[in-house]
Amino acid sequence: MNEDAFWQLIEDCRPTEPDPEAELLAPALTERLARSPLSLVTGFAEQLSWALYQLDRKEYGYDLSDDAFLYTRAAVVAAGRAVFEDVLENPAAFKPYATKLIWAESLLYTPDRAYKRITGEEWNRNTRYSYESCSNTEGWAD
Repeated sequence: MNEDAFWQLIEDCRPTEPDPEAELLAPALTERLARSPLSLVTGFAEQLSWALYQLDRKEYGYDLSDDAFLYTRAAVVAAGRAVFEDVLENPAAFKPYATKLIWAESLLYTPDRAYKRITGEEWNRNTRYSYESCSNTEGWAD
């Protein structure tokens, strides 16, 4: 899955009503991915990890715990490509997500849930980029 397909899938699954914490988006994505080839699920996981990795930078950290920072970055991704790109260009655009503690933790589990529905097995996922907080060493360099 390429980056454009990743963002299109998120857009296609986003609900029409506000869903800042991806409570509706995550199940819709899981459903769509579970009806897709396994390669789409793994591609989605790679693109999600890449997007979260790009946001893993100290100028966004705002003294959040590692988990809060991860879930907040997930909320930025869940908000869609335009918001994601705005945050990358303008770190101040991340602040409302951090200060209001907008979390989209459920987005993180969508590829794993889809994988399990397809294969019946748990996924020991290893993506090229880690989305765990502070794993982007360049983003945290002084």
